[in-house]
Amino acid sequence: MLERLLTEGQNADWRNLQNLPVADLLTAMNAADAEVPSAVARELPRIENAVTAVVAALDEGGSLIYVGAGTSGRLGVLDAAECPPTFNTPPELVRAIIAGGDAALRRSIEGAEDNEEAGVRDLTDTGVSSRDAVVGISASGRTPYVVAALTHARAIGARTIGISCTPNSELSRAVEFPIEPLVGAEVVAGSTRLRAGTATKLVLNMISTATMIKLGYTYGGLMVNVQPTNHKLRDRARRIISETTGTSLEHAAHLLEQANGSVPVAIVMARRHVARLEAESLLEASGGKIAVFLGDVALEDQELA
Repeated sequence: MLERLLTEGQNADWRNLQNLPVADLLTAMNAADAEVPSAVARELPRIENAVTAVVAALDEGGSLIYVGAGTSGRLGVLDAAECPPTFNTPPELVRAIIAGGDAALRRSIEGAEDNEEAGVRDLTDTGVSSRDAVVGISASGRTPYVVAALTHARAIGARTIGISCTPNSELSRAVEFPIEPLVGAEVVAGSTRLRAGTATKLVLNMISTATMIKLGYTYGGLMVNVQPTNHKLRDRARRIISETTGTSLEHAAHLLEQANGSVPVAIVMARRHVARLEAESLLEASGGKIAVFLGDVALEDQELA
């Protein structure tokens, strides 16, 4: 029964929120939100297992696919959409599907989350295979669209992960790697866009970011694969090149231009004192990952010393 779900519970302390001054209302919400990181922290061992599985899948040529509905689906789409500009990943590496399709990103699509057949169909349409890692996202842990999709994913041999905010949820039982940040009742009962949504966002941040770090898409805490598509990002790119090569910001800007806007290529050009084409070849020899190239350079420097 829905009323028994942790995400549907009510907290007696919040039943008269409408009578509070705004300052006290915001203080109550902030105090409730402050409990979320602890709930996520308790799941770190499970999140570690999930990240390890995702890294293995992507290392073997697979993709990371998020599946969700409503708020959970939108959070999955957001995380997937942020990967190409942040890490310069190909669009197909991290993908997301949401019950009701793209229209559900802007408005609620009633009944979409209950359609099990659509969950399986939409996941199948992505070309999912046994090489992929599929992450189901459902605060209640019982969303039919999501559970059906993850059941199918596991049946075909994909690595399966579930994120829910209910203990021993149906989704958790359907996957290999369950994650359950138990945040408890919401300030507005059942509104899982609040604490459950925040917990979900934190977990997704960890999964995608830790995966990309381990796969070499960052270096030393820097967004070395950033795509400099606007003024802010071009400035960030110049600073990254300068910091990783020891060159001036002015020279970093020149290198970025010579590298056709590629930060990794510009870094190789500076570190090896070579032109763009040779830098591109050297980077390709490192699997296209600047973190691998810089690691090799560091080893060479140690050997020369």
